[in-house]
Amino acid sequence: MEKLNNFFKLNERKTSVRTEVIAGLTTFVTMAYILPVNMNILSAAGLDSGAVFMATAISAVIGTMLMGLFAGLPFAQAPGMGLNAFFAYTVVLTMGYDPSFALAAVLVEGLIFILLSVTNIRSQLMESIPKQLRLSISAGIGLFIMFIGFQNAKIIIGDPATLVAVNPNLTEAAIALSIIGIIITIVLWVKQVKGALLIGIFATWILGMIAQLAGWYQINVDSGLFSLFPSGVLSLPPSISPTIGLCFSGIKTAFSSPGNIIQFLMVVLTFLYVDIFDTLGTFAGVATKAKLIDENGNFPGSKRAFTSDAIATTCGAILGTSTVTTFVESASGVEEGGRTGLTAVTTAILFLLAIPFFPIIKAIPGFATAPALIMVGIMMCEPMKEFQWDKADVIIPGVFSIIFMVVGYSISAGIMWGIMSYLLVKTIQGRAKDPGIILWVLGVLFVIKLFIFPIIETYL
Repeated sequence: MEKLNNFFKLNERKTSVRTEVIAGLTTFVTMAYILPVNMNILSAAGLDSGAVFMATAISAVIGTMLMGLFAGLPFAQAPGMGLNAFFAYTVVLTMGYDPSFALAAVLVEGLIFILLSVTNIRSQLMESIPKQLRLSISAGIGLFIMFIGFQNAKIIIGDPATLVAVNPNLTEAAIALSIIGIIITIVLWVKQVKGALLIGIFATWILGMIAQLAGWYQINVDSGLFSLFPSGVLSLPPSISPTIGLCFSGIKTAFSSPGNIIQFLMVVLTFLYVDIFDTLGTFAGVATKAKLIDENGNFPGSKRAFTSDAIATTCGAILGTSTVTTFVESASGVEEGGRTGLTAVTTAILFLLAIPFFPIIKAIPGFATAPALIMVGIMMCEPMKEFQWDKADVIIPGVFSIIFMVVGYSISAGIMWGIMSYLLVKTIQGRAKDPGIILWVLGVLFVIKLFIFPIIETYL
């Protein structure tokens, strides 16, 4: 036990083994959905589903273990949502390229990431973001997580007239169970019960199984309502051979013609852009929530964290999955008290153990994890108490950052619009030199991304 304390600096960060393990378990349960979800998305692009599941799990183990042992931080990694959709639905199904082409792009992106991380450029990028903007990023990520939670619970649904709306059928079993779960989780959290989020998840799931036995919860596969009981306990791991190393054959396709080279570079830059700023935003927000940010806006192990993320992306590409990134759901473990790499190590071990126990993992429904996501979202708004609401160069970029994250359904979009509006306000105030060269370079790159790239794509 003493060795664990010394290695992970538990006493220094005022935590314990028990707290860290509970935090790691909570993080795992709130992000375990990526195993079946990533499998379904990438298999739609033609990749073998069993191999994708294995690639997803193993890359999560590698990335999260690196984050825990090498960086010493409570962050978990896995193939990122949004990036997997771009991989499958844009690069493969819309642009018409083979999955190996997309995997090759992820591989090159990962290698560039490693270079940027080793040269400390990514750390400098994060440090260049003003503190007040980082506070809004933290809140924006929280509201984004909360929005995802309400969507998973089907309390918020799509609407043709208003785009989103509150579901009028709140008495449906899955939705009502999620609302009950939210109430249970709030009660536990207000009463300061340790492991409140995790208890809330399992309590909601158990109530769901009881509802299924009673006939209230009805299975309807077309509506996404599956049996809440596991189909089994153990299963043999599927083979990863159909996807491992597939990225290398994609390199040949990428450089087979000038047109392919241009498209390949654009795909790589898109992966690079989204991953960098999703990761920057997640690090800034979750590290702020964990109170790991110092007075200069830095957090310990940031360079190693970036490097861990880059290595995980590269390994994921070789294994056969889309870009691996740090998950915003890491905030759920932080909320449970996770402060060290032991949280991440616990999560990594659970991803490894999940491989043969997949029948059980996939039985946990979205409506059971939704209450935890919603509560995490609320808690991540706490740093806004330090927000300087009376300053134009704070409130305008801050609100832009938050609204674009939630409405644009993208952390990177929130950072992009937040930084661009920050530069605009500073210029109007006659203080254009204040942001520094890095933020101005980012602003130019964002303009290129928003306005120049679409023009190039139109004429290709």
